[in-house]
Amino acid sequence: MRRLIVTSCSVLVVPEQGPCRVETDQDILVEDGVIVWLGPAGTRPEAARDASFSGAETVDGTGLLAMPGLVNSHTHSPMVLMRGAAEDVSVEAWFNERVWPMEVNLTPADIGLGAELACAEMLLSGVTAFADHYFHAERIAETVVRTGIRADIAPTYFSSRGGRALEESIETAGTLHGAGGGRVTASLGPHAPYTVDDEDLARIAERARAMGVRIHIHAAEHLEQTESSLARRGITPIGVLERTGVLDAGALIAHGCGITEPDLEVLSRYRDRTAVACCPKVYLKHALHPLTPVRGLLGAGVTVAAGTDGAAGHNTLDVWEAMRLVALTQKQAERDATWMTVSDTIRLATRRGALALGLGDRIGALEPGRRADIVLVDLSGLHCRPLHDPVAALVYSTRASDVRTVVVDGRVVVRDGRLLTVDVPGLLAEIEARVPALLDTSHGRAVQRYDP
Repeated sequence: MRRLIVTSCSVLVVPEQGPCRVETDQDILVEDGVIVWLGPAGTRPEAARDASFSGAETVDGTGLLAMPGLVNSHTHSPMVLMRGAAEDVSVEAWFNERVWPMEVNLTPADIGLGAELACAEMLLSGVTAFADHYFHAERIAETVVRTGIRADIAPTYFSSRGGRALEESIETAGTLHGAGGGRVTASLGPHAPYTVDDEDLARIAERARAMGVRIHIHAAEHLEQTESSLARRGITPIGVLERTGVLDAGALIAHGCGITEPDLEVLSRYRDRTAVACCPKVYLKHALHPLTPVRGLLGAGVTVAAGTDGAAGHNTLDVWEAMRLVALTQKQAERDATWMTVSDTIRLATRRGALALGLGDRIGALEPGRRADIVLVDLSGLHCRPLHDPVAALVYSTRASDVRTVVVDGRVVVRDGRLLTVDVPGLLAEIEARVPALLDTSHGRAVQRYDP
């Protein structure tokens, strides 16, 4: 039996609704990966004072704030290998001239290296769970298990790859689901309505329902995609997802910037099984308009969570930055400084992120009975002082480097700022040796053509 005690920390309480608050001088007791008790320091129940708990692993939380682990609701982890290699181009050129040609070069081993770098970056910044969408998902899952993070992994599928590839992606998802003692879950991963035909989407929806998994898909990524879909097919991308059964099966929709007012009514009908990942940095970089309609989605009862997208576009996998940009861009878009409060913003990256991954009853808050995904943050830096409001500091001042200790499923994976599960220098040396081959696009090929 594994036991862990986090002592004398402050604890961020993230309720389902309303203001977050901080409880000071708390202990957190963890047993076999589950939070079994938290409360005022030194007052733990008698059952937790026996000899076995006295020998538990201890984390000293003095002067630190414990909060739920951050959730990255949409990314492509191996794309860290292309970080900074596709800048200052249109979205069309980004896909067709840079990223999709570079992805031709990736071997399964490369994908494992990229996933490991991504997991290391996320863990060190306090991200304890992420939703991934990429090729060779089995390599990503192996890395997730080894590094100690939590992930929902969707094997990417394009219809251009054919029926055999579709079956393989579905089989892979079924094999991965539940791996790593439950830290790995799986979704089916059709890329988008413009790269996956309706027949395949309907087939994927049927299989998802039968397997009891969800579907992670890009849809209505920007308004031009929605307009193109209407012109070509007479229906919006969200309409396609409804017509093919994807929404009924349950979907995590990446981006949704092109979601229209009628689409909101459609999504509302599936609000109990639908979420949208908002990744504003990539929209700003690609000059896409409008933004994800967060206010409309939340008004329709649809879960919205914060994501980074892949580092080839977002450059970092920093969820602190992502949720901060959600708050700022939404205030600007709505012309309402009172909208997207600091508490609502924190929820995007914790409770709502957990819901987006289908883990709403397991993670996302520090409460007895939930898995122990805990991040200890140091708010003593000059950029956070004076500390009038720690919740506001988390949203608008905190840096990834303020993370001190990270616990995933009750296991300490980062202690005092040091990652315990990855040989970072060795990993970087392997990646640097591969960089020239990874960036070569002289072959003139691409994994797909971007023409939504």
